[in-house]
Amino acid sequence: MLHDVAEATRRFLNSLDGDQREAAVRPITDDALRHRWAYTPGERAGLVLGDLRRAQRKAVHGMLATVLSPHAYAQAAAVMALEDVLDHREGGHRDRHNGDYWTVLFGTPGGDEPWGWRIEGHHVSVNVVVAEGQVSATPFFLGANPARVTYRGRVVGQPLRLEEELARELLDRMGPTARRLAIVSDTAPHDIRTGNQPTIRPQEPVGVTPAQLGKGAGDLLVEIVRFYLDRLAFELADEEFQRIDPERLHFSWEGSTRRGEGHYYRVQGPELLIEYDNTQNEANHAHTVWRRHSGDFGDDLLAAHFAAVRH
Repeated sequence: MLHDVAEATRRFLNSLDGDQREAAVRPITDDALRHRWAYTPGERAGLVLGDLRRAQRKAVHGMLATVLSPHAYAQAAAVMALEDVLDHREGGHRDRHNGDYWTVLFGTPGGDEPWGWRIEGHHVSVNVVVAEGQVSATPFFLGANPARVTYRGRVVGQPLRLEEELARELLDRMGPTARRLAIVSDTAPHDIRTGNQPTIRPQEPVGVTPAQLGKGAGDLLVEIVRFYLDRLAFELADEEFQRIDPERLHFSWEGSTRRGEGHYYRVQGPELLIEYDNTQNEANHAHTVWRRHSGDFGDDLLAAHFAAVRH
């Protein structure tokens, strides 16, 4: 797995000329840049997809596809394509384009030094760090605007459909007592609560636990967590899942439970935060993120590396 990720990254690096390489590669120790992430439109550090040659664009997609599972790569590609749909809906006044996604590398693969990369633009942010033979890939953000494209009331496209449907199924499986514990507010926040904060602190657990849900609903809560982790290639997702303590999860819902109205949910654990929000644009604009409190941006891996190796 590590070999595949490194090879895909080297393939991209080898395609760059001198000026491109200088713009694309920053040191892994540039913590300010590594922690400066966003899911809103705007320019980023590195190289923008739309300015690259065809083979180089394919190499960027190859990096992404190597780290992501097939279904998550399809989701990310669909989210990127939605930029043109959104641009058309807005009359082109914000000049959106599916080439407006940036790639920046932190160090380069080879030897024992840590390295990583970020691929990011509107509604996509995948942050990868490789150190000590391990891969970190959070924050991991996917959004969609429009969240649903319909024809006569029927959904034609919805990249983040399961993120919503699994949570609704969980609500349906709950008994009345568990449902009262899970729904903590009738009003949903305007966006994910943590936004693009560079670091997050563990929040006071709210909502309902697997023990309070019972067997069937409790298993589905764990399945929701696994679904988010399965955005990564299987080997990476399995390693992340081993870090989860299912008994210490909490699920909470805010906002309306009626379809087409604003809603939000959160799944949290000691080293896990998942947020989903769909409130903007008449609840047709979804944001999702998976984060780790001490491990975002590979900070835990880098701390262990620099503590063990003299630099």
